[in-house]
Amino acid sequence: MSLRGVWQLQKLIVSFCNWGGSSRGIRAFMESHLPAFIEKNPQLEVVTELNRGYHPFLKGLYKNKNERVVCVKNMTPEDVLECATRLRNAQGRKVVKLKTRHVTKHPSVQGTWTTALKM
Repeated sequence: MSLRGVWQLQKLIVSFCNWGGSSRGIRAFMESHLPAFIEKNPQLEVVTELNRGYHPFLKGLYKNKNERVVCVKNMTPEDVLECATRLRNAQGRKVVKLKTRHVTKHPSVQGTWTTALKM
């Protein structure tokens, strides 16, 4: 996803094994979907690396120096394309757990409203 018009994903690393059965889907993705994905995303640097004997994964390197790794073992080429698109659309921020369900700048002094409130 772009933040102020700048795409946050800088580099996408596609790691696979040319022999293993769990890499079958990513090898088919590289033949069928990857060239079109590279054409649609000229701002993105896509690197393929061969890791024999390991499960395949996609690694996204973002401008804010964060990285995300997604395991794509035993996935179909369409699922791998969906994972690559999600990595492209992400902003690279860490996931922050919210402390409460109700987030506001000005919390109510009286408390939050609930459906169990009896008057």
